[in-house]
Order: sequence, then C-alpha cells, then structure tokens
Amino acid sequence: MKSKLQQTLEKKSKVITAELMPPRGGDPIRSLKIAQLLKNEVHAVNITDGSRAIMRMCSLAMSKLLLENGIEPIMQISCRDRNKIALQSDILGANALGIKNILCITGDSVKVGDQKSTKPVHEFESVRLLKQIQAFNQGIDPTFDTLIDKKTNIFSGAAADPSSKNHKSLVKRIEQKKRAGANFLQTQMVMNRDYLIDFCKEISNPLDIPVIAGVFLLKSYKNALFINKFVPGANIPENILNRLKEAKDPLQEGILIAAEQAKDFIDIAEGIHLMAVKSEHLIPEILKKAGLNLEY
Repeated sequence: MKSKLQQTLEKKSKVITAELMPPRGGDPIRSLKIAQLLKNEVHAVNITDGSRAIMRMCSLAMSKLLLENGIEPIMQISCRDRNKIALQSDILGANALGIKNILCITGDSVKVGDQKSTKPVHEFESVRLLKQIQAFNQGIDPTFDTLIDKKTNIFSGAAADPSSKNHKSLVKRIEQKKRAGANFLQTQMVMNRDYLIDFCKEISNPLDIPVIAGVFLLKSYKNALFINKFVPGANIPENILNRLKEAKDPLQEGILIAAEQAKDFIDIAEGIHLMAVKSEHLIPEILKKAGLNLEY
C-alpha cells in the first residue's frame, strides 16, 4: 500500500506534516507523547536525523515506534554520518519495517554541532541517496544485479530552500533531485511569501513536483535574532522581528505569525510542514488558529 502522504499528494489534496526531534537519550516516552498530540492533526510526522549535528536517537528507531502507535512517519536520512553501505542498509531496513516515506538530506556540518571533533562521512549526498532509493525501488542491487529479496517501495522526498539567493544553482539542484527520484520537496523555513510564490511558479510547477512549505515557530525576538544569525538560509524580515519585539506575549505572537503563514502558504504550495523546535506540543494550536485540518 502507498503511504498516506503519497496518496494525499497524488490526489492533489493539501498535505500537513510536522517535525519531531527524537529524544536525547534511550527513553522515547516523551517524544511519543508529543507525537500522539499530532496524530490526528497531520498526515505524517517527520523524524529528524541528527539535525544541527547533535546526537539524538536514530530516526529509523523513532519512525518504527511511531508506526507502532498508528502515526505515519517521514524518516529523514542524513548522508553526513554513514558510508554508502550503512545508508543502503538503512533504506532496506526501513522498507522491511513498513516505513514508506524517506526524506533525503545531505546533513548539517558537524561544525555547527556540539561534538566538533566528529569526522563527517559524506560518501553520498542527497542526490546520490535519492538515486539509490530509486534503484532499490526498481529492484537494482548496488553491484548491478537484481535484488535477491525483492525491490523496495519507498516514497522519497528532498529538501529545498526557496530563499536561496543563487537562483541558477537552485534550479539546477532541484532538477537533479527530480531526475534522481524525488517525489516531493520539503522546504526549509519560509519567512517571505514572495520567495515561495516564485519558487513554485518558476521551479517546482514546471517540474511537476509538489512542495510542502516550511512554517517555523518563532518564540521570541531573541529567538528570531538567533535563527537569523545561525541558521543557514534564514532571512526573517523586519516586520516579523518588530512584531515579536513589541508583543506583550512574544510566544503567542509567534504562534499567530506561524498560523498566518500556514493559512497563506497552504494555498500557494501543495502543503505545509510545521516546525516548532522543542515546542512541538504547540503545533495543534497553530493549526487551530489557522483554521486548518486534515480534511482541508
């Protein structure tokens, strides 16, 4: 069977997804409780894989735990930490466990993490990882023989940054990902709707690849300044910074901003992806204020 994410996108219906970080420890209970809050609010929950080069429980294990609790996962796979044999094994393992959605990412630099002496691998990057999944879906073994124990059935996606200032490079990269087998694009946070409009009109629509637009919860003026300074591609405009700076309750203002963006972006793209780092429990409130639900 196809995943709920794949079915929804193929029906041209709007998709709502959310991001969840695995626990920083061996007990998944807290993360699972948050996931349960999202269960009836989103089509799928995206499980990060070593985001910001910080150690957390592996996305494979957390994705399987979500499945066991009736929640559809989108398993991220980062190319930073594994060689190609390990990546190939994880893809096959995910398929065997019933995980149908995989988001292919290159991975953040270890320099932004908290274990800076770590050695990155990067034998693959996102395009080569997409090609590997496409090959497995076709039953092709890495040694150019047929897979002995049947082909996989993975719905693969890729990341994109509509705010990128290098338009030519962005177009080329998305074209490569499309050819490599990307079935959808999940964007980084979008703070300027014009960037998203241009991205969909000029790049994704001509390539016929659906876009799930990133909506990021900003918790305060200080948080927004930090994001602007340290998160690659972030470009939070002055009007949003001022709203947070002048708000009596910055967190509630951030929730309202995210709700406004969610309501707006879902009409521009094929869906929205909600990110609320360490505040994932607030995602249902954002969706409620935006007036969005799974029947949208």
